[in-house]
This record gives sequence, structure tokens and C-alpha cells, in this order.
Amino acid sequence: MEFLQGGRENKIARVANTVHRPAGPWTESVHALLRHVRAVGFTAVPEPLGFDDAGNEIVTFLAGEVCNYPLSAAAASEEALVSAAQLLRAYHEATRSFLAQNQESHTWQLPSQTPIEVICHGDYAPYNVVLNCRQAVGIIDFDTAHPGPRIWDIAYALYRWAPFHNQQNPDRLGDLETQIGRARLFCEAYGLSVAQRHNLVDMMILRLETLVNHMQTEAQKGNEAFIANLADGHHLLYLADIEYLGEKRPLILAGLQD
Repeated sequence: MEFLQGGRENKIARVANTVHRPAGPWTESVHALLRHVRAVGFTAVPEPLGFDDAGNEIVTFLAGEVCNYPLSAAAASEEALVSAAQLLRAYHEATRSFLAQNQESHTWQLPSQTPIEVICHGDYAPYNVVLNCRQAVGIIDFDTAHPGPRIWDIAYALYRWAPFHNQQNPDRLGDLETQIGRARLFCEAYGLSVAQRHNLVDMMILRLETLVNHMQTEAQKGNEAFIANLADGHHLLYLADIEYLGEKRPLILAGLQD
């Protein structure tokens, strides 16, 4: 057994070619989603294998590099950025037929957003995308999956992959011009038209505000992970980036629609 690094210390373990992860009320729905997208040909996600005796979910291990911030050279490359956008588009397309099933039978950790177009991943960041060298080849950790518009997922992905961090954020990658250029590449690789980009900044801000509210609500409920996140000041980084996005909104919009 090997414990994997991530947001839950010593709770995610690799056993041979499988991963054992804490389950939640939403896990059965996530497994149904994973089985469906694999069945329609999108195999860049783990295969669900049920549950162990401790109630943890079991999924197959996806080999490759998973990178947190600060990004490695491979994760920060334009090749990774472009292939990650293409992979997200392919995943979204594979989920559309899943929506035809009875959604009332499914439970998700996060609330659905309207209009419902796809099943959003909910946290499409470098730390949830598996790389083979500089090529995105897999997506992991679907705990935050939920129905919603594709732009809801894209906005958060842009925030994470550009990444749109203020200049005091230690995880930033280049100046605003660099961030805009990377975001434009992501949009083009995903296939997002210029007309579809006009509210991306507002959506990024709303997405981050929703995240901060979720963190605070969960902490108030006694969720230890979110209590620790707030104690570490994670929400302050998001609030600073919200201010940054608001201040730079005209420049970002102009760059994305140029």
C-alpha cells in the first residue's frame, strides 16, 4: 500500500493498480458516470471497481504525472494546456448522453447549475489531470462532478490553467499578458467561439465566490478539511484573485475576444 499525495493526507491509497479513496453519498452517482463515459468510448478516466471492506471506493490507477502548484515544466507547458482543453471537451461530449438517464436517481456533492448541458468535472485543475510527458491523458477525482453548463467548468479550468492569479500569489505563472495568451489557447483548443467568451471573467469570479462560500459553509458544519483550509488562508488567496479578475476584466475580455 502506498498513500498518495493530495488534499486528504493518508486517506487515498494505491494498492497495486487500484486506488482506494474515501466515499461519500455521491460516489454511486460518480461511478455510474464513469461507467457511462467509458462505455461510450471516453476511457481517460478511472474504471470504478466498487468498494472495499472499509467502505472506500476502488478505482483503477491512471499512470502518469499529476502536478500541484507550483506547476512543473511539463504541466506549465502549452502542450499540456492545449491537450487538457481538448481532453475536457471530449469528456464533456461523453457526458451528454448520460444526461438522458434519470437524473433524479443521482446524488451529487455540489448543486446542479443551469442550464444543464454536461456533467461538469467541478475541479478541472492540473492536480486532477494526468500527464504523459506534456500530453494530458487522464482525468481523476470526480467527487465534485455535477450537472451544469459547460462554461461553468471551463471558467474554473481557465482560472486554474492560465492560471489567473494576482501578482502576489506565489502560484502565478507569468504576467497578465501571459495569462491571457494561455487562456486564449485553452479556449481555442476546447472549441469555444469568440462569442461564447464574453462572460468568462464574470463566470470565473462567480465560480470563485461560490467556492469560497462553499468552503465557509462546510467549515461551519464541522468539515475538518475546510476548517484547515480556512485556517491556512486558502480563501484569502481566492478573494485576492477575485479582486484581480475584477480589476483586469476589460483587458482579459479584450484579449480573449481579440
